[in-house]
Amino acid sequence: MTIVVADTGDIQAIEKVKPQDATTNPSLITTAAQMPQYQQIVDDVLLQAKKELGENAKDAEVAKCAFERLAVAFGKRILQTIPGRVSTEVDARLSYDKDKTIAIARSIIDQYEKAGVSRQRILIKIASTWNGIKAAEILEKEGIHCNLTLLFGLHQAIACADAGVTLISPFVGRILDWYKKSTGRDYTAAEDPGVESVTRIYNYFKKFGYKTVVMGASFRNIGEIKELAGCDLLTISPNLLQELDSTQGELPRKLDPEKAKSLEIERIAVDEAKFEEMHKADQMASDKLSEGIKGFSDSLVNLEKLLATRLTQLGAGQKEELAVH
Repeated sequence: MTIVVADTGDIQAIEKVKPQDATTNPSLITTAAQMPQYQQIVDDVLLQAKKELGENAKDAEVAKCAFERLAVAFGKRILQTIPGRVSTEVDARLSYDKDKTIAIARSIIDQYEKAGVSRQRILIKIASTWNGIKAAEILEKEGIHCNLTLLFGLHQAIACADAGVTLISPFVGRILDWYKKSTGRDYTAAEDPGVESVTRIYNYFKKFGYKTVVMGASFRNIGEIKELAGCDLLTISPNLLQELDSTQGELPRKLDPEKAKSLEIERIAVDEAKFEEMHKADQMASDKLSEGIKGFSDSLVNLEKLLATRLTQLGAGQKEELAVH
């Protein structure tokens, strides 16, 4: 019914759950980079960046150069473990800059291809702003496949599909978070606003024959996952994958492309003006997109600080080694 994707930067967890694909984001990479078992990956990337920038480069400059390469380094290791694709994210701080997003996406693909990894195995993750979607439209024409993330509203989904984007990641759990905070009530899985949003997007895409596939993301519980059985893909954290694995019961298909084709659904033309109008009218999507970009941006700042600190430690270690010799 559904392709399962692991939502983590933890390579050992991926080896354990054996998914088809994997996704990463700045928060997940930051977490993985602090795990002792991945210290060598971090160190290798830092030393390579230092070598390329020169000995006189400041630690902060090296760290800024290294964080994108670190995501690629984790991506390469993950691809040794899975048969499918890995998603690697463009710097979230560029979410409203179309040209820089395109440049970074090309750079990421170039790094993978120089390492012998086909671009067919990579999805470039970009935030679903209007500029991000327009960047993805250009990249798709170059054969660079994109995963549009931080997606909360139907207007974002339609704009992505019209742009020929390969895949979208609507965030189920974050939508639920917003509604729980806004209304002060709990929701059953069947009435979960995040589940309803993904169902609406899936049915719209299948009704009108879009090639863009839907990958539900950001789950809070397995009830949400079960309600979306049949979605093209679902990206799930290892702890929820393990909970699913230990759960016995029937798993009926909830989303069905044939059923979607028979539904009465109004087609919406989404140009930039319509996108902005619908985005402004959707308080949840507006709030969560801004919040998500800020969260991923903050994670990158923390990662750069972490890398700068590690670089200082490596430098001190090398000096001690030289003094001993």
